[in-house]
Amino acid sequence: MPRWDPDAELRLRAAAADLFAERGYSEVTTAEIAQRAGLTRRSFFRYFADKREVVFPRVDELAMALERALTALPQEASLSQLSEAVFGVLAQAGEFITADREGQRRRQALISQSFELQERERTKLAASASTIEQSYTARGLDSGALFGAVAMEVFRAAYQAALHDEGTVPFRARLDAVRLSTGAFLTPG
Repeated sequence: MPRWDPDAELRLRAAAADLFAERGYSEVTTAEIAQRAGLTRRSFFRYFADKREVVFPRVDELAMALERALTALPQEASLSQLSEAVFGVLAQAGEFITADREGQRRRQALISQSFELQERERTKLAASASTIEQSYTARGLDSGALFGAVAMEVFRAAYQAALHDEGTVPFRARLDAVRLSTGAFLTPG
């Protein structure tokens, strides 16, 4: 097998999903995931820091996308502009993530069965909230922590709602509906 197999990450994720479904998250090792994927344990760690990360591929990219969008705005951007930049990124991420609703449903079922994965999910969302807070703070605004936390909770609620339909409602519409239910602080502009 080639050292840098181009589909290795996908094979590792598929192998992990199969093994987790068969035996449960806590009963599976990284060595078993690698073996099922036809790779070595060392290869596993080229793609993932640990077993939990297999469940959260590319999640860190959300914080990076938020940072890029907020950094691109002028320093004097209004709260409305900041809010729209944040929710624009969240809408795009949500559309991408929920394109595979069945895969996301399986992922959420797995997360709901593991306190370790629930904690990792909260940590990943908190990292994105922190990115928002830092941008606000850099602009001299003191509502960043609250806005970041609420924005990520709105995203999580829209994501959960999207998993319960078959794609009939665009993610942006779900996100805006949850925003509207929060009141004026997050109302779409």
